[in-house]
Amino acid sequence: MGGIIWLASYPKSGNTWLRSFLYNLLRNTPTPANINELDQFCLGESSAQWYARHLQTPVEDASPEVVMKIRPFAHADMTQAFPDSVFVKTHNFLGEWHGMPMHNMDVTAGGIYVVRNPLDVVLSMTHHFGLTLDEAIERLGNKGAATSSGGGHVPEFHSSWSAHVKSWTQHPNPQLLVLRYEDMLVKPRRAFKSVTKFLGLKPSTERLERAIRHSSFKALKAQEEKAGFKERSEHAKAFFRSGKAEQWREELTPDQVRLIIDQHKEQMERFGYIPEDYKD
Repeated sequence: MGGIIWLASYPKSGNTWLRSFLYNLLRNTPTPANINELDQFCLGESSAQWYARHLQTPVEDASPEVVMKIRPFAHADMTQAFPDSVFVKTHNFLGEWHGMPMHNMDVTAGGIYVVRNPLDVVLSMTHHFGLTLDEAIERLGNKGAATSSGGGHVPEFHSSWSAHVKSWTQHPNPQLLVLRYEDMLVKPRRAFKSVTKFLGLKPSTERLERAIRHSSFKALKAQEEKAGFKERSEHAKAFFRSGKAEQWREELTPDQVRLIIDQHKEQMERFGYIPEDYKD
């Protein structure tokens, strides 16, 4: 039994990319690891199977309050999945919901948090959640934002982008690695090498670069186009759309950009996300 290593992010911020990199690194196969097998390597915190065993009724019928009460037990069960540390994907806010903690720290070994510019996150949200841009911007700033049960998942509590980022990153912790999505794009070797160092891994340069190559956006998108991706939202035509930064410049109006900055200025400043042409 090992502790949980959370692979955390606000939705549409690079979690799947991180999971794919780690899967490819550990599998070390000559061809890219199957993206539809990611759940065999990294558990999903919201997967209903972990909660069903603690309920007398179907998961879909359980209220968020009931799910929160059994969450610590579900997390403890996850540590039994593999003999060593267990990677678990989470999009949840780091804090309490309905009076209970979203993450069981008693079985936590550490975490990796990926943060992405909200100006780009909001574009991906429109496709993933089936929202208009204005609706996505509103959700980005909604401190009560959550999902509901269904589709084999229990509710997730995201809160706002700012609250989510702050909850995970406000207190520096040697057991938590914080990555910027944009650095993963621009300096992948440096970014992913920091991941291996954090996890105490020492892959050869060849193995590291192979994992980076096999988990590149091009490789992931090619897999989805060939065989589909089971994590694709019913609202989206494709899970892997563009994988680029700064696309907001082509799709957001100046007023929409200013609104996002006004709502998330503190955290955007922390991570260098406020564009030069929008600074006071």
